[in-house]
Amino acid sequence: MDAGERIKKVAVLGAGLMGHGIAEVCAMAGYEVTMRDIKQEFIDRGMSMIKESLVKLEQKGRIKSADEVLSRIKTTLDLEEAVKDADLVIEAVPEVVDIKKQVWEEVDRFAKKDAIFASNTSTMKITMLGGFTSRPDKFAGLHFFNPPVLMKLVEVIRGEKTDEETMQILVEFVKSIGKVPVRVEKDVPGFIVNRVQAPAGVLLMCIIEKGIATPEEVDATVRRLGLPMGPFELMDYTGVDIFYNAMKYYAKTISPDYEPPEFLEKMVRENKLGRKTGMGWYDWSAGRPKIDSSKATDRINPMDFTFVEINEAVRLVEMGVATPQDIDTAVKLGLNRPFGPFELAKQFGSEQIAKRLEELAKQFGKKIFEPARTLKEGKLEELLKPKEDAGEKKEEFKTIKIERLEGGVTKLVLNRPDRLNTISPELMDELDKAITMLWNDKDTRVIVITGAGDRAFSAGADLTTLITHPFDFLEHNRRGERVFTRLREIPKPVIAAINGYALGGGLEIAMNCDIRLAKKSAVIGLPEVGLGLLPGWSGTQRMVKLVGISRAMQLALTGERITAEEAEKWGLINKVFDDDRFEEEVMRYARNIAERCAPISMALIKRLINKGGEVPMDIGLEWECTAAGLLFSTEDLREGISAFLRKEKPQFKGR
Repeated sequence: MDAGERIKKVAVLGAGLMGHGIAEVCAMAGYEVTMRDIKQEFIDRGMSMIKESLVKLEQKGRIKSADEVLSRIKTTLDLEEAVKDADLVIEAVPEVVDIKKQVWEEVDRFAKKDAIFASNTSTMKITMLGGFTSRPDKFAGLHFFNPPVLMKLVEVIRGEKTDEETMQILVEFVKSIGKVPVRVEKDVPGFIVNRVQAPAGVLLMCIIEKGIATPEEVDATVRRLGLPMGPFELMDYTGVDIFYNAMKYYAKTISPDYEPPEFLEKMVRENKLGRKTGMGWYDWSAGRPKIDSSKATDRINPMDFTFVEINEAVRLVEMGVATPQDIDTAVKLGLNRPFGPFELAKQFGSEQIAKRLEELAKQFGKKIFEPARTLKEGKLEELLKPKEDAGEKKEEFKTIKIERLEGGVTKLVLNRPDRLNTISPELMDELDKAITMLWNDKDTRVIVITGAGDRAFSAGADLTTLITHPFDFLEHNRRGERVFTRLREIPKPVIAAINGYALGGGLEIAMNCDIRLAKKSAVIGLPEVGLGLLPGWSGTQRMVKLVGISRAMQLALTGERITAEEAEKWGLINKVFDDDRFEEEVMRYARNIAERCAPISMALIKRLINKGGEVPMDIGLEWECTAAGLLFSTEDLREGISAFLRKEKPQFKGR
């Protein structure tokens, strides 16, 4: 069911950190929102933060008008007024059972009979909360991540009595507000993201309790891998008490292994809660603590944290909570990571992971570290096999768009305009899938790649992506190289329509296309050297082949940006068009190729030219003769010659 048909008015209960963010996101998506809290000062503070956020978004061009969005948000202290006309009620009140119980019992009395209820709780069981109402079948979890305006993930959690219609409506609602829904099919403590992370917290406590390393040594070791904060500094930043309360909750609901150690209880009793009290694992009284990087130690192995997370992720699949694919999506989006636990698991395999988990379980006496059944039995590959769908599955994309145009042209749009179409791991995966989909699509003769909006083709890699290990970074670069190379290998012409910034990874995508067309106002460059990086998605190699060593050195070593017209003089851009005619000229150019040129000829020519610079001349010439002989047997050759003699346009069929 379309969320737009079923949900028009949303009530958000709570104007705090999460509540005001959820209200803002819903209003940005066009929903009428009523935000309610128990004190006017809470509402005023929430509205002030919404206004501040919307003004910034307007300045960045992500929304047209802050005032327009604000006009869709009403506020009230009256619970009945907030929910009486609402189609969806989202609760974001403090994580205290008695408070939630009181709120939901009142909401149940005042709301429409067909209203859907959802809680943003990050810990409590949805089944319990739904039981406070007379409609547990219409009650589910909508777990947003902080800050809701920026974080893409929303976990949609099924309670024991939640019906499928409610789940489907909420999944569509989450999509309608520009977020990525992940279905949690079983109501377990911690849901997906927090549950996957939980055992790593126990491992941290074990390391301290056994005196293996100090918090600073752990943080220095982890930060050496490229993380902005180590786990103990992060715990201080978010609140030691939050971590403590989560462990207490998991000790009651999952396993006694989560019971907080005495030293952590002592910190909470003494109000050493981190940044908010000035003291935690570190002294925050003079601002953010300085971690001594020389304290990094080999007494801990950061991969151990990865292995216990993989183990918990496997358990979630075994319990029927979610699929491996959905768990990977949730962890990547919820924690800003380049890889999910199952993507990492493929690199190690069941045997290595299970062996190390058994060692950890024995070393620390924790049953939660013991390998899950699937790992113990060596059946990880079987678990990761995609389930066969009945009927053909339609490919859905979130970060790209596929537009099939007339004349055999298909447009592939990098669709993250609010992030200048930067390349996230998710976009990389979807680009790979799109190339596969279009590879054998007989209706597509020419592919045009461009960026959504009018500011950027792509401004490069998404620098908010979190890389936790040098090997992960190596694989991240290898992945990009392999995907971009497929643009050269796909047997049909690929045109890069550079409609703004083409920087770093964005330029590397364009360089792997066959033809590059650009707006006159486009800006081109490889800025990686200014970040301490290098063009790691084939940039150093492709640039040399396109413009020679001297020009490649100039761009890559200086990080300077050049205009489209300058790039055309260098031979990096094939044609430059005026901004106001750009899209029209690109489409005319692409259609002309699709209509005039034989598909098999184009595929073979593309392969011969791309290989021409890699093999000796005599081998290239031999391949060229072979390809010519192959073309001699095609229907398109006969049609091309016949049409030429008839003085008509050929009707090529790709045969």
